[in-house]
Amino acid sequence: MPADPKASPADIMPLATVMARLRDPDTGCPWDIRQDFASIAPYTIEEAYEVADAIERNDMPALCDELGDLLLQVVFHSRMAEQARHFDLQDVIDGITAKMIRRHPHVFGDTAHREDGHAQWESIKAAERAEKEPDPSALAGVALAIPALLRAEKLQKRAARTGFDWPDTTGVRAKIEEELAEVEAAVSPQDRQEEIGDLLFAVVNLARHLKVDPEVALRAANAKFERRFRQMEDMAGDAFASLSLDAKEALWQRAKGKAKAD
Repeated sequence: MPADPKASPADIMPLATVMARLRDPDTGCPWDIRQDFASIAPYTIEEAYEVADAIERNDMPALCDELGDLLLQVVFHSRMAEQARHFDLQDVIDGITAKMIRRHPHVFGDTAHREDGHAQWESIKAAERAEKEPDPSALAGVALAIPALLRAEKLQKRAARTGFDWPDTTGVRAKIEEELAEVEAAVSPQDRQEEIGDLLFAVVNLARHLKVDPEVALRAANAKFERRFRQMEDMAGDAFASLSLDAKEALWQRAKGKAKAD
């Protein structure tokens, strides 16, 4: 790895050449040739999550490997687009380079307003969205395919910029209690599903007000549950499944106490 930041830039063309060979209709890989944007999209999402997982585990060799897998997805989509005469890899690189420069005038232009960098970013982003988005709603352009917790947070942030927001957490907590009561009052499966959705949306709102990333928080909770559950299994051995609920709860409390002691 070059120590000099001004050393030769990384060369992405070998990877692009490999992908061109894989997608060659005459001599390429049959599986790669069969793929289209829709069939590859799930892999793209999966690779992004694997990048996040490597970061969470602080595993730098794995992060390097997963970033390569994610980069492959960009090259794969770009090659398919080039073959369909939509755009190519250079268009992707040029587009994101121009966007980053355009959205950072406090770095690449007016350096007198460095402290307003995030505000400028959001303002420029909103203006760009208004130019290309026929939908005039403040909620326009929030991708449908992103995780539901993240989308809920983004929708709430957009609404908050218009002034539609609780001034503090008091109203948010009251809303959570209201939604929980509606869950308990729901009768049909459809009603329960709707009310659980409303409850989750309200909890995301509380997380946003407390400046907690709900996706990160839930991932941490999942990891904690898995860690403690595995400890319960280890403590009980093969008898775990046959234990009573009270016995399992006792093991849970032991695992929880052990975690606090550690």
